[in-house]
Amino acid sequence: MHSTSRQDYISVNFADKGSGKYNNSKQWRRQSCLRKWKQLSRLQRSLILFTLVLLLICGVLSYPAVTEHFKGLSAGDEEKDTESNRVLGRGSPPLLPEPVKRVQPPLQEQKRLPNKRGPPILQNRLQKKGNASDVQVENKAADGRKENEDEALIRRHGAVIDTDHASDGTKGEEHKKDPKAPTDQELRLHTDLANCSEAVREAFRHAWKGYKDFAWGHDELRPISKSYSEWFSLGLTLVDALDTMWILGLKEEFEEAKAWVATELSFNKNIDVNLFESTIRILGGLLGTYHLTGDALFLDKAKDIGSRLMPAFNTPSKIPYSDVNIGKGIAHPPRWTSDSTVAEVTSIQLEFRELSRVTQDPQYQAAVGEVMAQVHKLDGKLDGLVPMFINTNNGQFTHQGIYTLGARADSYYEYLLKQWIQGGKKENQFVEDYLQAIEGVKKNMLQKSSPNGLTFVGELSHGQFSPKMDHLVCFLPGTLALGAHNGLPAEHMDLAKQLMETCYQMYAQMETGLSPEIVHFNMHQGSNRDIEVKLADRHNLLRPETVESLFYLYRFTKDQKYRDWGWEILKNFNKYTKVSSGGYTSINNVRDPDYPSPRDKMESFFLGETLKYFYLLFSDDPNLINLDQYVFNTEAHPLPIWPATE
Repeated sequence: MHSTSRQDYISVNFADKGSGKYNNSKQWRRQSCLRKWKQLSRLQRSLILFTLVLLLICGVLSYPAVTEHFKGLSAGDEEKDTESNRVLGRGSPPLLPEPVKRVQPPLQEQKRLPNKRGPPILQNRLQKKGNASDVQVENKAADGRKENEDEALIRRHGAVIDTDHASDGTKGEEHKKDPKAPTDQELRLHTDLANCSEAVREAFRHAWKGYKDFAWGHDELRPISKSYSEWFSLGLTLVDALDTMWILGLKEEFEEAKAWVATELSFNKNIDVNLFESTIRILGGLLGTYHLTGDALFLDKAKDIGSRLMPAFNTPSKIPYSDVNIGKGIAHPPRWTSDSTVAEVTSIQLEFRELSRVTQDPQYQAAVGEVMAQVHKLDGKLDGLVPMFINTNNGQFTHQGIYTLGARADSYYEYLLKQWIQGGKKENQFVEDYLQAIEGVKKNMLQKSSPNGLTFVGELSHGQFSPKMDHLVCFLPGTLALGAHNGLPAEHMDLAKQLMETCYQMYAQMETGLSPEIVHFNMHQGSNRDIEVKLADRHNLLRPETVESLFYLYRFTKDQKYRDWGWEILKNFNKYTKVSSGGYTSINNVRDPDYPSPRDKMESFFLGETLKYFYLLFSDDPNLINLDQYVFNTEAHPLPIWPATE
């Protein structure tokens, strides 16, 4: 009111400072209107007044509806904006809404509240101001501004703080609702899962676009420089992604990849390949695609590469060399050592065993079976735990006394369980070694962090415990859950849940919401945070292990929190690793959301594993890779569980 009066006063004074004609004209108009009003008959004036009153009443009565209408429009626009910010590509369909918010209890109370969402987000991420950068990661939560791809491929961002997560799990009017009543998001969950699955498809399409545009037929995409790198020169990303495209229903992309395999993929090349990597990615990928599609093209290619890898087993000890020239048929160890890693020589069995089954040629299964038989009887184990290296000349463990479930040993334990499952649970040696190893982990490697008591798997070096844990170890929750599903002790599932929580926290406590390659856990009383990361370990390679375990845990427990956690991780992959021109990049620093420092490399396993497990996590179809019919190799390629009659 005071403001209005002051404005009238000023305008009058302003006019007075003028000629005075304005006021005289205004007064004349008022007198003229009054004269015309008086000239009207009483009936005319009554009708006019009645009409004005009626209009006034109608306006008052319709006002709430009008306001509610505009409120609805505003809310709808806001919801559209929010959904738009969550999609993985501009113009993509809307995705799953934010996971249902739940009140999060302290970590100490998690056992008492098993159905709650899980541990609180502990990261207390630093709020940082973004700086200008020549290299930026594309952020799908940004405001939709069109960027010039020539100016920037990667957008930098501030801290990852999810403002939608209210501290008490509610927002606004939700305080008035019955706390037991399902939320709108819960009621829409089934429908929204389809949108979430579409988000994964969109992520794959974007990654595939970069590969197709800049690296077609080559091993790996370099999305920042819009180029490629070669490892084996065998179209590694394309072959690794074949069954992912089939599972995701991307038939057009699959057909163009299949055409390349039919016309361009040749193994008659004078090149060295790594036995382990080419087995799990190429042989496994071709076999998995053959079983999903029934197309003999992929079986023929699998036979070709499988036979060309066999010279690796021509060693004095029958422990295979790490490298083989698939054109010349000559194998050799690395130039710097005669050792192979234990994980490499014991994580090729699923693929070669299956190759023997489908070809009726026993040589493949015999070769890898000999390796397992020798490792089974070797000295140098600690409660079922194996060292990291084995000598190809004498067949003995080397570098003894060092035990890890991370790099160089991890998939040995995974393949013990999976060979037992693959063979119809008949080969007891495998499950016995597996159970002994899990007891060895519990006895020697399992500890809890401070201050929040996260259960983690450390390492052992000559009797000294180290609280170091690779991200690779996050395969273990899923493997434990798979074992429990197949009749192994129920306590394995309990341990799987604890470790799954830890692997999630390896993401949640980082400023970007993405896990580093290696973490160290604090064990001293009075620690401020559970997880520390050394500067050299802060990179993220788009690895799949945590998403893999989330898939298994959700498939067997149906606990929604595992999908919630997966959704958070997917958004952060998109936010910090997606490159606008196509593809995703590994990054150097998960602790710096302002500049995560892209590495300019998209590993083939991002398409072969990570996105596949995301899609399976969000799928409600239990028959989409039924885990009672298929077992995944360590590169996420599904191989059939053998029929009981075989």
